Amino acid sequence: MARVSKKTTRGRAAPKLAKVGSGELLTLLDLVRYAVSRFVEAKLAFAHGTTDPVAEAAFLVCEALHLNPEQFEIFAGARVTAAEGKAIVDLIHRRVTTRKPAAYLVNKIYMRGLPFYVDERVIVPRSFIGELLESHFGGDGEAGSLIDDPTAVERVLDLCTGSGCLAILAAHHFPNAEVHAIDISKGAIEVATRNVGEYGLDERITLHRGDLFAPLGDARYDLIITNPPYVDAEGMAALPPECRAEPKLAFDGGADGLDIVRRILSDASDHLTPNGGLICEIGRGRDLVDEAFPELPLLWLDTEESEGEVFWISAADLG
Repeated sequence: MARVSKKTTRGRAAPKLAKVGSGELLTLLDLVRYAVSRFVEAKLAFAHGTTDPVAEAAFLVCEALHLNPEQFEIFAGARVTAAEGKAIVDLIHRRVTTRKPAAYLVNKIYMRGLPFYVDERVIVPRSFIGELLESHFGGDGEAGSLIDDPTAVERVLDLCTGSGCLAILAAHHFPNAEVHAIDISKGAIEVATRNVGEYGLDERITLHRGDLFAPLGDARYDLIITNPPYVDAEGMAALPPECRAEPKLAFDGGADGLDIVRRILSDASDHLTPNGGLICEIGRGRDLVDEAFPELPLLWLDTEESEGEVFWISAADLG
């Protein structure tokens, strides 16, 4: 194992963690408690698939033991072997000393219950769009449904696909759709290719490397989904070490965070079918977007953990 640097990216000394004696931590719950204490002590940041130290600790412990996170409660009181305990403690210490996102340490993240491979070539996926595909594209005639019949969707485009997770979720949700996914990063396309292959979707998802709509020619889609870079210059300067471990390209949205969003809104109408629409995630930049595009009737969508961080606009309203 490579030696861990004694300094973080900001030059602070890395935390010194006391050695855990054999037999001191016996159960999964013991190990989660230990991890939570170390995470809180080190003031880690949580925004990469888990939102708090308890959830992240449970995620790491389960991954080290090859358990689905949903199985934690079943095995919480189970004892681990000495070898398993050492491996888990080592993983906890790596999370604290490297400040890398937990997903990079185990090369896995879950979205809507599905596992995806990730590494440092892609941002750790944490989009709200996966939930919105289920809640607003259900086709059950419920109020607020943006597309009445998911089976009628024939073509979907995922811009800035990263690991390919949203493209894969879209392929599952729109069973008759051909899905195209684009990213400018060679590494991201490599990771997305792996995920698409693992889900057996090579025949339904086509990956393109390129700058937004550039690889598409005049192709049109019933639905465009995108979680583009949208962090402004001030936000980029304040990113925690965990986010600095991710590709800068996946965050940087220019001075006000809207460089990529402007380009998407400018060109999306040229790639939508007449009854299609665009769903775009922009983080906490709603006020800026509303100010920049007062003429557009954007519909802001909420999820269980977000309010007004994703908008929808129909092809007709884009003009």
